[in-house]
Amino acid sequence: MTIIVFLIDTSASMNQRAYLGGRPTLLDVAKGAVETFVKVRQRSPESRGDRYMLLTFEEPPANIKAGWKENLATFINELKNLQCLGLTTMGAALKHAFDVLNINRMQTGIDTYGQGRCPFYLEPSVIVVITDGGKLSSNAGIQEEFNLPMNCPIPGSELTREPFRWDQRLFSLVLRLAGTPAVERDTGLVPSDSSPIDAMCEVTGGRSYCITSHRMLMQCIDSLVQKVQSGVVINFEKIGPDPPPIDGGVNTTPQAWHSCRRLIYVPRTVSQKGFAVGFWPIPESFRPDPNAPTLPPRSAHPVVKFSCSSQEPMVFVANSGCKNAEVSHPFGYLKASTNLTCVNLFVLPYNYPVLLPLLDDLFKVHRALTKMGASAPLVQSLIPETQDNCLSFSVLNYLKRLKNQAKIEFEKLCVDVINKASSSNNQKVRIATNLGHWRGQQDRMCCDDSCCNRLL
Repeated sequence: MTIIVFLIDTSASMNQRAYLGGRPTLLDVAKGAVETFVKVRQRSPESRGDRYMLLTFEEPPANIKAGWKENLATFINELKNLQCLGLTTMGAALKHAFDVLNINRMQTGIDTYGQGRCPFYLEPSVIVVITDGGKLSSNAGIQEEFNLPMNCPIPGSELTREPFRWDQRLFSLVLRLAGTPAVERDTGLVPSDSSPIDAMCEVTGGRSYCITSHRMLMQCIDSLVQKVQSGVVINFEKIGPDPPPIDGGVNTTPQAWHSCRRLIYVPRTVSQKGFAVGFWPIPESFRPDPNAPTLPPRSAHPVVKFSCSSQEPMVFVANSGCKNAEVSHPFGYLKASTNLTCVNLFVLPYNYPVLLPLLDDLFKVHRALTKMGASAPLVQSLIPETQDNCLSFSVLNYLKRLKNQAKIEFEKLCVDVINKASSSNNQKVRIATNLGHWRGQQDRMCCDDSCCNRLL
């Protein structure tokens, strides 16, 4: 399942009109952009498992127009009914969007804290912010810096340093559409926006788009649809010497690849039971200790170090084997594809250069376990069903308590959204009824007046 969250700026500045056909407001342009995105995305067979959410800059829970329980029809209906009111509370709105996603992750245990990061166990999410790039404002006045408030943590938020996760990416469509005819035509290249939201997008592995024309907006929507992929963001850092130059020449390769942030696409292998399967996790940046009373917080994106050698570059996670060790034991390697269009990350058992030869000797040389009828694949006969034995009793209880708290908060959030929608519908009915009653009174008054006129 891929989660696509649209966070729409509903501040008063979105009422300004753009120089487009029909002179629409920026909010109308945003609505049209969302509808176009959905139509283009639904052409792909991968969109069958998509879940759409619609959030605004209003105060919770009124900001959730379509959440976990609402379907696409409700999403589209709420989108059409959006109105401009309030302030540009970008930081608070974005933090709450992450909270809505992460409260569900905590109750499902998808992040497997203390047991490594499982690339096959994902909940890919794309958050698309549509705003006019105006000044950040709140009840306290204009804000010069873009900050996410951290004073309302959700259960388990202390286990990750950042408010987002490695399979959540942020994109922003900043509508810089003028209200007068454009002096210059756009060149077709869509630059990043200079507003504070751009830095936040870059940190998550996404980007912002500075949109100055309708054609550029359509181009960005097509680009966003293509970026809805199942994957994780990883920070790569090179260690050790540079690779030797090819054919004895001078190595003039740019150094940007020494430290880079990349999205790693993860193939969705689904078992007969209906969920993704895999075997080996990316190790934690600390050595598992069954006696540790607590878990250290992890970074949202794992830092994977790689070394260059004559063979495939091996990958490591610092401090995974022992404390303060830049290079511990490898957990996999990097290898270029056959057509050299991409680089693949192969995740193997921890310290596989030592483990795999030992297992090979165990089965082929010593023929161990064969007399016991061990005919099942190795991964099924030697890997335990659960990794809970690497965590202490206090940590296991703590994680279990967090999952229960997250489940309660998740259900409360869903109920609040449903009650808000029900209250809004009732209010619309009362308004319509009162309006009908008022019109009935007006009709009777007109009849009475006409009768008087006729009598006169």
